[in-house]
Amino acid sequence: MELLRTALRSVVDQDYPGPIEILVIFDQSEPVMPIAGPLPPGRLLRALANTRTPGLAGARNTGILAAAGDVVALCDDDDRWLPAKLSQQVRLMTRASHDFVASGIRVRYADHVVERIPPSEVRIGELARKRHTALHPSTFVFRRALVAEVGLVDEEIPGSYGEDYDLLLRAARLRPVAAVQEPLAEVLWHSQSFFTERWQTITEALQYLLSKHPELQADPAGRARIGGQMAFAAAALTRRREACSLSWRALRSNPAERRAYLALAVAAGLVPASSIVRAANRRGHGI
Repeated sequence: MELLRTALRSVVDQDYPGPIEILVIFDQSEPVMPIAGPLPPGRLLRALANTRTPGLAGARNTGILAAAGDVVALCDDDDRWLPAKLSQQVRLMTRASHDFVASGIRVRYADHVVERIPPSEVRIGELARKRHTALHPSTFVFRRALVAEVGLVDEEIPGSYGEDYDLLLRAARLRPVAAVQEPLAEVLWHSQSFFTERWQTITEALQYLLSKHPELQADPAGRARIGGQMAFAAAALTRRREACSLSWRALRSNPAERRAYLALAVAAGLVPASSIVRAANRRGHGI
């Protein structure tokens, strides 16, 4: 609850001069008001229960559908916005007529802090080749009208893993995704993060994304990246034969795909998967 209060306070304290409606969605638990006392003028806080599919995607959609504004922004409950986040993104959105704006992030993992800065603009082809993890959901700001074109967050993705990437791909298929090129949100990665070692769910979700988005299949580097992630998950699950098969398939698409080599090392017993994940997280990267 303390992390949630920190996240909420970071939204309440935005220097954005307009009104901000803050919706806290409780998934599979009773809503409670996490902040007591009056809020500053122009700030409204509501606590709601997830009325859709249990899990992250359903919770996000509950908030999107309940929000009253023309612009929607997301923030995970263990992250926080920096004070100028919303004003800078809305300014970019208005000035350049963008429908979807993200920003850079500051990743905190244990005692390590890493800044990740995305390109100023990402199109569908580049996003298929490279995930650009700096485009984090806690930085997403988009026009409500965009939801009518691309749809809500996909609630069919296994475990809601990669729902943010799926939304980015669908948005970028229509128009480029823009970003403020500085860290405007602080993202906390820790050993208790929701997807740290849910390898089977990750595998199923990656298969789902690969079959859903033809751009991932068509781009050799993108196909290899997804294949390398699946190979690493198989190795972490000690499915050595499957990990090797997926690794070699990924390397045929892109010999430079590092995840495939890491999967082979894990499958061979040279290094534990958890050690590689921790080392990547310390550098502000995932697998």
